[in-house]
Amino acid sequence: MKLRVVLVEPRYEGNVGAVARSMKNFGFNDLVLVRPCDIGSFGMAMAAHAKDILQSAKSVDRLEDALEGVNLIVGTTGKRLSRDHHHLRLHLRVPFLTPSELAERLRDKDGTVALLLGREDWGLTNDELMACDVLVSIPTSDEYPVMNLSHAATVLLYELGQVDSTLEIRLAGRDMLERIYESTDHLLRIINYPEHKIRYVVLMLRRIFGRAELTEREANTLLGVIKKAIWKVEGEEDQAPSE
Repeated sequence: MKLRVVLVEPRYEGNVGAVARSMKNFGFNDLVLVRPCDIGSFGMAMAAHAKDILQSAKSVDRLEDALEGVNLIVGTTGKRLSRDHHHLRLHLRVPFLTPSELAERLRDKDGTVALLLGREDWGLTNDELMACDVLVSIPTSDEYPVMNLSHAATVLLYELGQVDSTLEIRLAGRDMLERIYESTDHLLRIINYPEHKIRYVVLMLRRIFGRAELTEREANTLLGVIKKAIWKVEGEEDQAPSE
């Protein structure tokens, strides 16, 4: 397993430097920054002996660019959704995995995992969370559930640093997974599935497949089944007599 740490719009250079330091503590070095703050002498000082990770970090303008080539997207959140967010709770699958549960899921997996950490003030947006395959949340006190960015990263990196694989099960590639979601969306539309429900059906499948951690062969087989269904439905539509 290869881990890519993605910081989405970090506001404070000290936190970025501290995350780089924690990454080096636990043996990770792939850091990508999405629209970050300026990193100056204080950020470098906070990185301590991990300045090389900070200096080699890739900076991008779009989250999509940070996720290029990854097999699994893991979103992090400290949000607690209330009863008023019932519809969102259903589709985000709360409660989320704990860091130790995530580490266990990734054991013996081969591929690149992107770990997304959001903004210091309000984390990842709902749309960003919906784009993730798996969600993880650190169990904290209900009185004050949201952790400092670098502290949360340290807890997660510690757990993920303990993953010791003896087998190598290759995860499906991001391109293959996105083709499954796009084909599912297309299938739902041609069978006249309710328009307002399509987005959430695809999101549910993203959550299911994220937890299942599909292999390349499994994903390819599933895509073939969906495409066969599309061809069947579209073929029958073409052969239907005109009125």
